[in-house]
Amino acid sequence: MYTRNQSFNRSGQHSFFLWGARQTGKSTLLKENYKDALYFDLLKSDEYLRFINNPALLREIVLALQPKNPVIIDEIQKIPILLDEVHWLIENSKTQFILSGSSPRKILKSGVNLLGGRALRYELYPLSFSEIPDFDLVRALNNGLLPKHYDALDAEVLHAAYVGSYLEDEIIAETKIRNVEVFSNFLTKVAFSNGEIVNYTNIATDCGVSSPTVKEYFQILKDSMIGRYVEVFQKKPKRRVISSPKFYLFDIGIANFLQKRKSIEVGSVNFGLVFEHFIYNELHCYSHYSQKNFPITFWRTSSDLEVDFILGDHEVAIEVKSSTNVQSKFLKGIKAFSEEYNVKSKIIVSNDPYPRSIGDQILVLPWKIFLEKLWSGEII
Repeated sequence: MYTRNQSFNRSGQHSFFLWGARQTGKSTLLKENYKDALYFDLLKSDEYLRFINNPALLREIVLALQPKNPVIIDEIQKIPILLDEVHWLIENSKTQFILSGSSPRKILKSGVNLLGGRALRYELYPLSFSEIPDFDLVRALNNGLLPKHYDALDAEVLHAAYVGSYLEDEIIAETKIRNVEVFSNFLTKVAFSNGEIVNYTNIATDCGVSSPTVKEYFQILKDSMIGRYVEVFQKKPKRRVISSPKFYLFDIGIANFLQKRKSIEVGSVNFGLVFEHFIYNELHCYSHYSQKNFPITFWRTSSDLEVDFILGDHEVAIEVKSSTNVQSKFLKGIKAFSEEYNVKSKIIVSNDPYPRSIGDQILVLPWKIFLEKLWSGEII
């Protein structure tokens, strides 16, 4: 059992959405927090058919029961028109609604609004370091951090099922993608460029489609919470910087499967890339769950000087290195960035056994110590 960091304390009696990719644990979290809620699961075929044929049934049930506890509708994106009923009930009753789903895209495309500011928004991600007792880095980097996958002995089988039944089948069905083979090929190309600067033209050429089509596919992944852009830090640059963003898939294990990566061990060829992906996901989770919502960007010049992650308005600069012995040659990017901007903290996250200070007040932190400091609020 995992203790999730997502809290709903600030919601009070307000209705809210809980968005998250499939299998991140949304239903489990809501059932744990709202044991007495009136619960409708639209993945159940009988409930889906009941409401798709008669959306007004929701209003009739709620007005008859007048529930004092919240009403939860799981997978709300499957019947967007229900939001009109929810909207009316929020306006005309004291009912609190909790609406969970894996993608707001279908709702937005249907023309139904997301309750026009009448509901808060929360998001749930795969597990993070601070949610797992006795965290095992190598297991996380191989299996990924979806709750059912992290401890699984057959994680690759679960990855295959996830990609096949959800990423390919459901997303294609819900977004009405016409060329299934091209989209499946696109997913693989995205995985192989995971964490790298996005080149729409190259991916379009490899997939045999136009750049606008590729951009639309990326937007589908973003809307479905399957991946996120990391934008470039461009505040008054003195040097010429790269303008294209990076793109990270939401889970390490799914990215591994799509890339056909086998076992990942410390020091292996792929360890560094997956390790960086893991640290990024931790930063993103902390930013959201802490409600600090600081931006996470990266910095790269045309001469290939780079800092992996910039937190906030250049408050913290972070380089991620898989090395067990960080040396001065690794500091060029972070030194160059600190020459242009007033950086409060300069950190190298690594596999070093001990924390130490090198260069111009650059702190080398073993990954575990860094994450403990991050989740205790000491980094930003």
